[in-house]
Amino acid sequence: MYTTDTIIRVRYGETDQMKVVYHGNYALYFETARTETVRQLGLSYKDMEAMDLLMPVVEMESRFLRPAYYDDLLTVRLTLKELPTGHRIEFFHEVYNEKKKLLATGRVVLFFMKGSTMQKSTIPELLNEKLQPFFQQL
Repeated sequence: MYTTDTIIRVRYGETDQMKVVYHGNYALYFETARTETVRQLGLSYKDMEAMDLLMPVVEMESRFLRPAYYDDLLTVRLTLKELPTGHRIEFFHEVYNEKKKLLATGRVVLFFMKGSTMQKSTIPELLNEKLQPFFQQL
């Protein structure tokens, strides 16, 4: 299993009339965590696009348990429970506030696809190599 944390501060424009984070912004928080995780592993989405690889979102679900507010410092925990073996990668997200209270959860599925043909592809070798050690059987 592979887990990373990304810190995000809630901006004023991300809140709604109830003064809480608008639910649609959690998709952006999840994306930020995925982008930073890939970067921590030595690649960027820009690098993958240069390799003719795209990663469209094909499924997304969220649960909202508690509100987040303007200027809160959020921790977005991303977990990969399984190493991708085919064209599909599944990310699990948890969002915590500074008091370590769980605010929201999410599950996002993306496909690896060749940009030039829009055909399913597989995980880039470099990314696979970086993730392998976290999924070795003990």
